[in-house]
Amino acid sequence: MNRAAENWRRRTEAPLMVAALLFLAAYAWRVLDPNLSTGWRQLCDFILWVTWALFAIDYLARFMLAGDRSRFFVRHVHDLAVVALPLLRPLRLLRLVALLGVLNQLAGRSLRGRVATYVVGGTTMILFVAALAILDAERNAPNAQITTFSDALWWAIVTTTTVGYGDLAPVTTPGKLVAVGLMVAGIALLGTVTATLASWFVERIGDERRHTQDDFARLAEEVRQLREQIASSGRPSRPSGTATDQIG
Repeated sequence: MNRAAENWRRRTEAPLMVAALLFLAAYAWRVLDPNLSTGWRQLCDFILWVTWALFAIDYLARFMLAGDRSRFFVRHVHDLAVVALPLLRPLRLLRLVALLGVLNQLAGRSLRGRVATYVVGGTTMILFVAALAILDAERNAPNAQITTFSDALWWAIVTTTTVGYGDLAPVTTPGKLVAVGLMVAGIALLGTVTATLASWFVERIGDERRHTQDDFARLAEEVRQLREQIASSGRPSRPSGTATDQIG
């Protein structure tokens, strides 16, 4: 990443996080309160479109500042999806991918810090967002099974954990797309947790091995010093009245 792109990223990191949070608040308000007045609904729609414009400007700016634009395009397809899918209401929540990126950066470079951020913050946000999206897609559909937020949250939990009781299921195409995305997210989450636990065990085993090697090294050094002390104390001392001393 060149200096101009890095400067842009640092300057827009906090505003994009605020925009993502505002988007989430506006979207959640629209979904959770179906009787929202026209004025407040228009305000929520305004916030949604403003946040979309901010993400579009950010993507275009980073694309123009990228040294290798073809590589940038390939590596940031998800960012393009954030910009290119504004008209599919459940998929508008893809804009919150930017919030996950910010959380990853705030977690630092520590593996445990990143995992803790993704598992705790990421899982909570994914469940809440998926529940909103499926409720928005399904609530007014004919023969809909998911018509309340509690049903939507329950469905999101069992789908993310790959349990899938089958008591609730989406009947609309947008709802099924949300389900596919949530299934992939659930598999990715379980894979992340499993890989992290495996990495932690390997790290712990490595630490114990290093400690054992250090203990053996210290023990070997103590044995060597003890041998030298025994050898030196066991040497016969030279008599004080030798012929050499008398001549001197």
